[in-house]
Amino acid sequence: MKVSRPYQMTARAEAAAATRDRIVQAATELFFDQWFEDVTLAAIAKAAGVSHQTVLNHFDNKEGVALAAMKVVERDTVARREAVVLGDVESAVGVLVAEYEWMGDANVRWATSADRLGSLAGLVDAGRAHHQQWLATVFAADLPRDSGARARAVNALHAATDVYTWKLLRRDLRLERGETERTMADLVRGVLDPSPRSEPRKDPT
Repeated sequence: MKVSRPYQMTARAEAAAATRDRIVQAATELFFDQWFEDVTLAAIAKAAGVSHQTVLNHFDNKEGVALAAMKVVERDTVARREAVVLGDVESAVGVLVAEYEWMGDANVRWATSADRLGSLAGLVDAGRAHHQQWLATVFAADLPRDSGARARAVNALHAATDVYTWKLLRRDLRLERGETERTMADLVRGVLDPSPRSEPRKDPT
């Protein structure tokens, strides 16, 4: 039986999409485990089970593969963050720590080597901007109304929940995940409720 041309085209398109997805998945795993500059197109091709030329047929260069991989990661993280209960500190911190447990080490490597990422360097700044926007949305009801005070509070929330804070607690201080979440939650509450815990010192003069 003769196969129709539209069917052949559809099958070819589906096969190409599957190959592209396999390349992106392989690249994502490599970028999670290694420094960006250490990942080669040859390594991506080998991990995906395709030829070097096949990778180039789908993506112009390594930066193109990395961009596609980051878009997939961003889609997944956005979906997780959208599930957070607005104003709930434990919910927000829990989602962030889960995210960092998954890709925090890779995030730190990317941020550290931002000056060597070429056209991808902007992704690091974009990620920080998105994080601040998300924090401003999640904790909107508890932030100051004054624009200046609000900006400072968002910056403080960013510092309390940044991947570098997670790295300090989990990797450098070797805290357990639960203790890391509790510590970060305490930091967030300290920003949202800045009332003094003790009487201010009096000027001896």
